[in-house]
Amino acid sequence: MKVIEKKYLVPFILVTSLFFLWGLANNMTDTLLAAFKRIMSMSDTQTSLIQLAFYGAYFCVAFPAALFIRKHSFKAGVVLGLCLYALGAMLFLPAAKIASYGFYLVSIYVLASGCSVLETTANPYILSMGDPETATRRLNIAQAFNPLGSISGILLSQAFILSDISLYSISGTYFGLGCVLVVIMVVMLCISMPEGKDVTSESSQNHWRASLKRLVSNRKYCFGVIAQFFYVGAQIGVWSFTIRIVMNELGILEKPAATIYLISIIGFCASRFIYTWLMKYCKPSKLLVFGSIAALLCTLAVVFTAGTGWVMVVALILVSFFMSLMFPTIYGIALGDVENSECGGYPGDAKIGASGLIMAILGGAILTPLQGMVSDNWSINGSYLVPAFCFLVVLLYAIYVTKMESIKA
Repeated sequence: MKVIEKKYLVPFILVTSLFFLWGLANNMTDTLLAAFKRIMSMSDTQTSLIQLAFYGAYFCVAFPAALFIRKHSFKAGVVLGLCLYALGAMLFLPAAKIASYGFYLVSIYVLASGCSVLETTANPYILSMGDPETATRRLNIAQAFNPLGSISGILLSQAFILSDISLYSISGTYFGLGCVLVVIMVVMLCISMPEGKDVTSESSQNHWRASLKRLVSNRKYCFGVIAQFFYVGAQIGVWSFTIRIVMNELGILEKPAATIYLISIIGFCASRFIYTWLMKYCKPSKLLVFGSIAALLCTLAVVFTAGTGWVMVVALILVSFFMSLMFPTIYGIALGDVENSECGGYPGDAKIGASGLIMAILGGAILTPLQGMVSDNWSINGSYLVPAFCFLVVLLYAIYVTKMESIKA
């Protein structure tokens, strides 16, 4: 059974490129916490407001984005997302001129709104490109290009932001990114690709309220949204404070500490390809159980090995390696049967369901500031108990899904 059919190859490649672009934004934003801490002498709690703005936008925009692509098309969603992404990046320049942290947060919010539209559009589109049996593997392949964008984001940050930390180095980098995005948006407008518009009628049965009702009654979906909330909180928390905890543990500055962050993302990227290959032989839910247990143990090692230098740093790197399958696997499992009539689903429910899973990214906005407060009031190593708890929730979801599958078998 082919994971990607020939007729879907070109649109698959085009849509997969979007995963790279929001990965770029996500991890450039992570490095801003260390930069603003130095420039404006902020606490960890204050700098974590960057993640509140970024992932708060994901929560606010995902559902309207789902309604937009449901009414129009996937391509329209792509263009809208790129437009907002580019605008937010370009707003960094006036933010530097008035030296306003609040203006930066607004710029980040607009930029992240574009990323939210892109994610809400791209994920269900990838799932729809072929047989449902291979949907999770297909999404893992596409998501594997997300950390490639993350790696590029860190390299850009090292070269243009962390090497000369100032408001203008930050703003100039983002403005340049905005110009590139405008070019990509024009290319997307000119390329012919499937519209992906809903072909179902707008009857009461197919109305978004009816979709929500069906989704709420789907336990696997609802638990998946909860698991996604906590997973994203864990991922963003782990990465947001990686540079800071490495600086503290090894006694180095931001730029060399960012190299450890880069190694973590490379491991994250490589392991995602490994997990995707393993899914040929092992069910995604069972791999999710394994990854959750391993990530939980490594995170606890970060908490309890403070002062051990490279022992703690290696444990920190391994967290990224083991958690890499979680987002696409939770997404694919939770959304897998929402349009299946045997499970109470209906055509069109996936687009609304996708928005719920993207809104779950709010976990990064809520749990990262919580981790920042724990860091300020206790220790940065102790703050990693927050992502450890999050991995425990993901593990419970993985066990739940595994049991459901064994009952059906």
